[in-house]
Amino acid sequence: MRKLPVLAILLAFALLVTACGDDDDAATTAAPETTAAPETTAAPETPAAPETTAAPETTAAPETTAAPAWEPLYDGDLTIGYVLPSTGGLAVIIDALVKPIEMAFAEIEAAGNTNIVVIPTDSGTDAAVASASVEQLINDEVDIILGPAGTGVSLSVIDRITGSEIPMCSPSNTGAIFTTYDDGGYYFRTAPPDNLQGQVHADLIAEDGASSVAIAYRSDEYGLGLATAVKDQLEASGVTVAEFIEFDKDGTSFDAEAAQIAAAGVDAISLIPFAEGAAFVQALIEAGVGPADVQLYVADGFKDNVGAEAIDPNNVAVLDGVRGTYPSLAPPDGEATFVERLMAFAPDTPTIFSAHSFDCATVMVLAAEVAGSTNSVDIAAAVNGVTGGGEKCSSYATCHALLQQGVDIDFEGASGPLDFVEAGEPGAGAYDLFT
Repeated sequence: MRKLPVLAILLAFALLVTACGDDDDAATTAAPETTAAPETTAAPETPAAPETTAAPETTAAPETTAAPAWEPLYDGDLTIGYVLPSTGGLAVIIDALVKPIEMAFAEIEAAGNTNIVVIPTDSGTDAAVASASVEQLINDEVDIILGPAGTGVSLSVIDRITGSEIPMCSPSNTGAIFTTYDDGGYYFRTAPPDNLQGQVHADLIAEDGASSVAIAYRSDEYGLGLATAVKDQLEASGVTVAEFIEFDKDGTSFDAEAAQIAAAGVDAISLIPFAEGAAFVQALIEAGVGPADVQLYVADGFKDNVGAEAIDPNNVAVLDGVRGTYPSLAPPDGEATFVERLMAFAPDTPTIFSAHSFDCATVMVLAAEVAGSTNSVDIAAAVNGVTGGGEKCSSYATCHALLQQGVDIDFEGASGPLDFVEAGEPGAGAYDLFT
């Protein structure tokens, strides 16, 4: 079993929430009849399917063995650039984002498509770094951009990318702002929006019996969006939000915020950071409201970004009892062999958003094939249709074979059915709870 870099996952349940409406209506509703999936009680990092023992060089999904000889569906090379954080506050999860993309392209090449050129660049967690990379990719005349990872960084470059009529697909943007953002039809994401995670996160806190909660969130769109969704759902459930605190995402000391939380006398804390969460937890401990004193809840920005050793290298149990939510690695309705294939292709890879990253790469290549073109405008117009309305397929090779036969496809991803709504994002989100 892979050693987990962050939290020992003792319990995981897949939860499903769905989004209702279109670009102008971002309301969400929980789907109670599907909130517990008993078959996913194993930790998401270890749901290997024994019957698929493929080695890295044979990562294709089993159903592809009977595929007809591969034929090209677009002319020339498809040039894809990615803008992902090899530096900055999200660098710790870079392999979780890049390795699945590399695996997707390896499987696509193994199926017969060698007409893809990949240009990697760094987004950091900084607008200047991301902007420089985007300019490079535009100058290189890429047809598709994958990334960026962080909501705030994407907001800093989305107008430049979409204004250049280049489709972009982020595997990990969760900010609710993108659902209604005026992107001209060029922005897509495989990660579900945070208004969905906010429901699950708040329900976890309420169901654990909290009556008074402090919410502390990083000063960016991700932090504010998720914190607001959590606050709204808690209050709708009758739970008091005693403190709603924004903290400097670039800060190094959080003593003032920790003291404010301690003075509030809450019985639960919801913390929404990236890697700065380690320093924030240290401040909570010093103020007497650390995880051993007050129940702490975290989300995807904390998981795989913050480990016990970063908080207290002498206490591996410092995060014992912390609970949280994050988009599911292996939802019950996702492609069943993905986790094992990824672990064979890139052992010990962090898993946060890895399924979503794999799906971004695969969907965009399939969109080019549906369009029969490497023209960016044509590709963007085809993306949503790839994820719904046709015959279901769950690997590039199988989907390509159907397209060769003139069959409309519905790509069912590693991260779930996808089923993009008009906004270019999943209409439902599957989440895991962890302790």
